[in-house]
Amino acid sequence: MSEPITLNVGGKLYTTSLSTLTCYSDSMLGTMFSGKMPIKKDNHGNCFIDRDGKIFRYILNFLRTSHLDLPEDFQEMSLLKREADFYQIQPLIEVLKEKENELYGAEKNALLNISLDQKVQVVHFTIREAPQIYSLSSSKMDVFNANIFCTSSSFLTHLGSKLCYYSSGTFSSLTSCAEDPHHFKLEWVATVTGLPEEEYTRQNLKRLWVFPANKQINSFKVFVEEVLKMALSEGFCIDSTHPDFLDFMTGKTIRLVRYR
Repeated sequence: MSEPITLNVGGKLYTTSLSTLTCYSDSMLGTMFSGKMPIKKDNHGNCFIDRDGKIFRYILNFLRTSHLDLPEDFQEMSLLKREADFYQIQPLIEVLKEKENELYGAEKNALLNISLDQKVQVVHFTIREAPQIYSLSSSKMDVFNANIFCTSSSFLTHLGSKLCYYSSGTFSSLTSCAEDPHHFKLEWVATVTGLPEEEYTRQNLKRLWVFPANKQINSFKVFVEEVLKMALSEGFCIDSTHPDFLDFMTGKTIRLVRYR
């Protein structure tokens, strides 16, 4: 039996065998560990792969068993698909396609419900006018809240990958922040006139952006427009028992349905 091999995948260590890594000879790992590709090493002599370390557990378990076992609330299917494609493990790629089709078929009929609320708050902050000279200022701030519920977890994952919080100089997708695969609870602020960038961080004020449009969401009108674009493209339609399309721009509850 071959000696154990320790991998450093994105900073996370895994120990396995050469036979496991080469069980699919035409995969990237099979090629790498058959000696056909150079292998990078970390400072401790472990084989280093600069990919997502957390998701690699599912890759490795598939190599060990040829079965894909995912938790019921798994929300990183798109990331797992990208990693499977990177490692070029064709049987896993096929299983993921089948899994996606199963999820899609089970979620053909779906309900999307969004509750909106907006309030105005006053934010106080200091402005540096000169070295050691500061002045106190204040400004009105629009605060938006949205509760999004969808019976289709795959659609909500898709929606969450397009909407991102901007806070402390970094973007984070809603999917990465979600605790419930069927529910998002959002709170964000519009740009505040005169508010220094560091004050957003100090006061923990999050802004909301939509990608790939690369647009900041400073009003419910823009938020609703962007959500509707994504929902309609995924087969949802306006629920006839709720306000019509024009009322969505001013309504506080949005409901869409999908029948297939």
